[in-house]
Amino acid sequence: MNVYLLDFLKGNICRSPIAEVVMADTLTKANRTDVLVDSAALGGWHVGNRADPRALSTLEKHGLKSTHIVRQITKKDFQDFDYIFGMDEDNMKELRRLSPQGSKAELLMLGDFGLDKSERIIEDPYYVRFFYTLLIFMLNYCIHLQERGAEGFETAYQKCVVSCGAFMKQRLQK
Repeated sequence: MNVYLLDFLKGNICRSPIAEVVMADTLTKANRTDVLVDSAALGGWHVGNRADPRALSTLEKHGLKSTHIVRQITKKDFQDFDYIFGMDEDNMKELRRLSPQGSKAELLMLGDFGLDKSERIIEDPYYVRFFYTLLIFMLNYCIHLQERGAEGFETAYQKCVVSCGAFMKQRLQK
């Protein structure tokens, strides 16, 4: 049985490449060579580029590597893949909008597997998510950007590890 998994995100440079590598690693460790994992973007903003350096650094910190090159999702993906994952409600809304009638792919939120309901959203670590006055923002940004950015990517990675393992156990048990 061949199973095809696609992780989908807006730019395909942060969470989805992490999820792709973590899912592939999880499946490899379980000797599941019959499962193909890929990831794709909503838009063409980063097509042809590699993942965000912070995502790559987070993966490398855990002994994993990514050769991922960004590509945009296609209508054909909805026929070729068995499962397509989003990471948040906006992703899921876009997936439902893009999904053609008669789509083979089951649309799932990755965080629904193995995470508490309150933790099911795998936040986008691309943006710095704190807002003070402009001055305070810029000071914090300059002083802590690398530390805070890395923390967000680590959180996304850890959630992907839990969710990918739980998905495999729940849906892909032989």
